[in-house]
Amino acid sequence: MPDLDRMTKRSKDLSQIQLLVLDVDGVLTDGALIINDDGSESKCFNSLDGHGIRMWKRAGLKVAFLSGRNSNPTKHRARQLEVDYCLQDCHDKLSALNSLAAQSGIVPKAMAYVGDDLPDLPVMKAVQFSAAVANAVELVKQTADYVTAKAGGCGAIREVIEYLLKKTGKWSQAVEKYLHNQS
Repeated sequence: MPDLDRMTKRSKDLSQIQLLVLDVDGVLTDGALIINDDGSESKCFNSLDGHGIRMWKRAGLKVAFLSGRNSNPTKHRARQLEVDYCLQDCHDKLSALNSLAAQSGIVPKAMAYVGDDLPDLPVMKAVQFSAAVANAVELVKQTADYVTAKAGGCGAIREVIEYLLKKTGKWSQAVEKYLHNQS
C-alpha cells in the first residue's frame, strides 16, 4: 500500500465531510464506454470501490454520483450500492453541485469530490477536499488535494475512502463488523 500521507498535497480539516461526491466515467470506471449493437451501453465498475462505498455509508456518511452523461449502467450501479444521490446529464457540474447542496442540506465545504477531467475542476475548487485519480488529466491532478496511486476504475475510490475514514477517525466504525467476530 502506498504512503497515503506522501500523496496528500494540502492539509485540510476533513472532520466535517458528510458527503462524498464521485464523478463516474474515468473515476468509478476506467473511462471506456462500451456501446453494444443495439445502442445500449455497458460499463465496468470495480468491486473494491463498491465495497468502499458501502463502508463509507456504514460510517454514517452519504455518497453521490455526479456525471456529465446519462447512463442506465450508472443508474443501476447507484441503486445496487444504495447511493444517496445520483445526478446524471450534468453539463455544468458546479451548478449541479449547488443543486445537490440545496437538496441534501449539506454545504459544499462539508463535501469531498473525486474527479479526473477538466469539467470536474469547478467542483473540485468548491468542496472541502478534492481528489484526482492517478490517470486524471494533469491540470486536475495539480488542482487536487490528493492524487490516488490507483487509476479510475481500479480501486481509486476505495483508496480515497480509506484515506478519508482513517484521517477522520471513522475507519474502525467502518471495519468493525469484520473484526468483531475474530478472536
